[in-house]
Amino acid sequence: MVRKYNDFHKSVMVEEILSYLITKKDGVYVDCTAGEGGHIKAILEFTNSKAKIIGVDVDYEVLEIAEQRLKDLSDNVVLIKSSYKDIDIVLRGLDIDKVDGFLMDLGVSTFQLKGENRGFTFTKDEPLDMRMDTEAKKDAAYIVNNYSQEELRRIIFEYGEEKRFAYSISKSIIKSRPINTTQDLVSAIRKGLPSSITHDRHRHFATKTFQALRIEVNEELKNIEETLVKFENFLNTGARVAVISFHSLEDRIIKNFFKNNERYNFLTPKPILPSQEEIKYNSRSRSAKLRVAEYIGV
Repeated sequence: MVRKYNDFHKSVMVEEILSYLITKKDGVYVDCTAGEGGHIKAILEFTNSKAKIIGVDVDYEVLEIAEQRLKDLSDNVVLIKSSYKDIDIVLRGLDIDKVDGFLMDLGVSTFQLKGENRGFTFTKDEPLDMRMDTEAKKDAAYIVNNYSQEELRRIIFEYGEEKRFAYSISKSIIKSRPINTTQDLVSAIRKGLPSSITHDRHRHFATKTFQALRIEVNEELKNIEETLVKFENFLNTGARVAVISFHSLEDRIIKNFFKNNERYNFLTPKPILPSQEEIKYNSRSRSAKLRVAEYIGV
């Protein structure tokens, strides 16, 4: 049964997405991270429901929320459970040759953060899962209990950007095995940090390690680049790709891809950031960066 929340995930940078992504009101657009349908709803309202939208998400639970949310707005929305890395298979399966825009929002949704037994948050004690795709084989518990200390150190250092304490945290994780719940992991992280850090950090001391494991579980960085490559086969000339990232490594992949690709006009060599008003309204937007490129063809 689908869980429900009264507070839908607040989609970030909606006005900016509408301004940069939508070049034709009756165009075909693909939201590769449909989530709870917030950006799709905004596009439908902006285009008076003239746009055709393909919404893709690997998380079937958030897709069911999106379906309920959008069912009365338009018949022009198709929702598909799939990873965005398989976007070529999705579009060919729908007999769609060309589109006018792709959108990717690489953040974690409110539903996933609040969802029971998803293991994304250190504020609850629940199984250490973190899979966006609940049918995927590898979860966070497998990683912390089976990876070597060097593998864990690298992940925490690179993906969590935990530069000073990646070694001590990975060492503590090895010593704390078996680790099966989010609070088991929080305890292991705490033991790997000086007490001054666990008390004085602006953000929760487990934030960076949780982020690192989420990226590893879902192969997020690898999937981004592979997906960007696939977009080119489906873009009309003049179509646009808009990507919202929340991590410097994500943003670097996106920036370098468009900067070094002569088939795109890179519209945002400097990323667009959320306004101060949006950050005040939606604090989760504070790390967001929007990059947009226009396809100019061969």
